[in-house]
Amino acid sequence: MEDISYLTETRFSDLALDERLLSGLTDAGFDFCTKIQAESLPIALTGQDVAGQAQTGTGKTAAFLLAIFNHLLKNPKPESATPISIRSLVLAPTRELAIQIHRDAEVLGKSTGLKLGLAYGGTDYQQQRETLAAGVDVLIGTPGRLIDFYKQDVFDLKAAQVLVLDEADRMFDLGFIKDIRYILRRMPPPKDRLNLLFSATLSHRVHELGYEHMNDPQEIKIEPNTVVADHLIEEVYYPANNEKLPLLLGLMRQTEGQRVLVFANMRVTCDRLGRILTQQGYATAVLSGDVPQKKREQLLKAFTEGKRNVLVATDVAARGLHIPSVSHVFNYDLPQDAEDYVHRIGRTARAGASGNAISFACEDHAFSLMDIEEYIGHSLIKQEISDAVLESPKQNTNSTTGNKDKKREPNRKPKARSSSPTAKTSVQKETTNNHSEKERVAKLAPSQPSAPQELSDSPLNAAVTTQTPRGRYRPKIEVPAVG
Repeated sequence: MEDISYLTETRFSDLALDERLLSGLTDAGFDFCTKIQAESLPIALTGQDVAGQAQTGTGKTAAFLLAIFNHLLKNPKPESATPISIRSLVLAPTRELAIQIHRDAEVLGKSTGLKLGLAYGGTDYQQQRETLAAGVDVLIGTPGRLIDFYKQDVFDLKAAQVLVLDEADRMFDLGFIKDIRYILRRMPPPKDRLNLLFSATLSHRVHELGYEHMNDPQEIKIEPNTVVADHLIEEVYYPANNEKLPLLLGLMRQTEGQRVLVFANMRVTCDRLGRILTQQGYATAVLSGDVPQKKREQLLKAFTEGKRNVLVATDVAARGLHIPSVSHVFNYDLPQDAEDYVHRIGRTARAGASGNAISFACEDHAFSLMDIEEYIGHSLIKQEISDAVLESPKQNTNSTTGNKDKKREPNRKPKARSSSPTAKTSVQKETTNNHSEKERVAKLAPSQPSAPQELSDSPLNAAVTTQTPRGRYRPKIEVPAVG
């Protein structure tokens, strides 16, 4: 049963929201505000800047989208606007987060008549360009692609009325701060627009950015009782490196039918886990930085819609994604950064729901555990590894291991009969060098009837027959000598 204690008694209908927004909220099933919404919206709706801190999954995306829409509906388009002028800009650090914000904006703003635009790297360049060139009111995107389009005069910022910086701390982590400043310095002055900044942490550098490009923002902090969600169970196992996979399979067997996220530190590990979990019968998707953007979107959609119940990912998926009903997060590799741990496990126990975060402190990554526990302010629940929980991977009849010999047999026999110049040279050479050896073997063959029979019945017959005559028959000559 989902816990709704994260909601407040403030209703959206109690706020000074446009009727068209209330209609969208009703259709989406939203009635009561979360804490960040209840505290930030009354301020933003009056036109005052807000710098908000709240943990992931608390509704800050809806908070700034409602503030944007209400401001644009309440205030007319500036006279300085051109056909390609945007009225609001939302900056996000990752493509996945930008896409998620856009989806939420489509739901909440469907009755407003405002045009939405989306710009991010990796795909749909021409389509994005054409959409922006036709004119949009609210533009959501990542810094790199936005700057690219801006420099080509696909859109302009001279009439921007609202600016939103989402996941501001992540902007610094990913090195986007120069790009952010490039964009902000080409917008109207901070006093002439509404500025909203949201971040998981309001660090010193985030404060510096905010006060440089905002107009005396009012700071709001929604402090949780702990750094992580209240309804999250955090456990840690101490496996040897060779126990990690059997432990993961055994624990995942207990989550049958639920939505699971598995995090690893390297792409190659994610790919390996994805193959193995698929072979074990799990509908698995693998998400890393090397996956093409279109495929990433398809995989995330399939996972969100429940068509795939396991997502294996690097930290590229750990920030900003809203994937509902994730029951378990597995840290197959502990992250080196304690903040990354918090953002990973923030994918479960969202919006008051319960969840489980299970970490493997293996030989290679256990050193991170002390920093993680110090950062979150408590120790993880230590669990013992029993033989009962370890599950070896099932051998798949279609796997490479199972078909290795079967594949070699038909491939190697024709190779021995190949008419290629290389093969002819090899056969001629061994015929010339080993003619006398063949004669001796022919004389010995009748006295050893069992050897040819063993050879022909062996599944490795194909491999043996491709060797040179000397290598093939030498063991048969040496056997009587040993006896």
